[in-house]
Amino acid sequence: MSLTIDLAALPDERIHFTPSPLAELSAMLHVLGEPAHHPALHGWAVSTAAAIAPELSERLAEADFLWRSSRADFLVPGVPGATLAEELDAVDRIDDELYVRAAVIMSCGASRLSHRFDSPLTDPAAQERARELALARGPRQAAFADRLFDDPPAVRSMVRRMLEECQEAFFADAWQRVLPDLAADARHKTDLLVRHGAGEALAAVSPSIALEADPGGRRRIVVDKLQDNTTSAAAAGGVTFVPTAFGRPHLLVVSAPGWRPVVQYPLAQPGVPEPISLAVMQQRLEALAHPVRLRLARTMARGPHTTTELAAAWDLTAPEVSRHLAVLRKAGLLTTHRRGRYMLYQLDLAGSARLGTDLLEAVLR
Repeated sequence: MSLTIDLAALPDERIHFTPSPLAELSAMLHVLGEPAHHPALHGWAVSTAAAIAPELSERLAEADFLWRSSRADFLVPGVPGATLAEELDAVDRIDDELYVRAAVIMSCGASRLSHRFDSPLTDPAAQERARELALARGPRQAAFADRLFDDPPAVRSMVRRMLEECQEAFFADAWQRVLPDLAADARHKTDLLVRHGAGEALAAVSPSIALEADPGGRRRIVVDKLQDNTTSAAAAGGVTFVPTAFGRPHLLVVSAPGWRPVVQYPLAQPGVPEPISLAVMQQRLEALAHPVRLRLARTMARGPHTTTELAAAWDLTAPEVSRHLAVLRKAGLLTTHRRGRYMLYQLDLAGSARLGTDLLEAVLR
């Protein structure tokens, strides 16, 4: 499954890399709402949550479905501003129809609601369906949906005030701390784009992003996501890539009709391995799922072995062992080095550990 951003004949200069205060604030709110997604930020989440005033904390809990499982589209700007206030002003200029659609989709958990119904502000069937879905998720979601339909301006004003209070409570300090790194990353990606083209710039963003072209030269960005959807960057006048320090490991894409496509991607961090694609993850799991390869992996976890040694240890032929080693090596799970005329194979423990501590403990048992 993948999400496609159609570039058509969009020139590279319409691909932008820039930080966004509002997108980073929504990433922080997601960390507070789902701390288990971000174990590296556990300390920050605990200390920040403890310091937030109870009244603000209650209002954040009431509206956390705007950023908890995903993010409402208006929280990840397609045209980022220099300050949070500037971006919130831009959100205020969005018409009620577009704002309510984005908020209702989050409160209902129904990503296809806007495609299956007319306006949730004017269509009774859309409102009824939205209320049913919201109620299924909980009373807070249902109450929020009711207020949104009854008085959109009041809800919009409430959300803005809440985000402004977050700036005072914790965001301003955190933003000043991460902004230099975000800006440096955006400059680096822009330099790659100018010097080497979109393909190299996008490859540096994430291994889950690819630039493809059809025989006619029509280009598209393909993002490995758990959905099948297509949007047009050309129709929206461009596509924006927003680095995030608090969003790792998520790769967030805004792709709904009526919005400029946006990709919020994790900032590269020193000492933190680059993420691997889902395809590589699947390849590694499938390689280790075979019982013979798993036995070989357990043997090689204890030290380097030749093909002959592995064959003798498990009563296999050398060609059989070679075929299994080729699968493990292609999946990136082996390291090799030569000793005289012999090639020695060893399990890459660092790479294997990224699949999980249970796996590592099992192969070393």
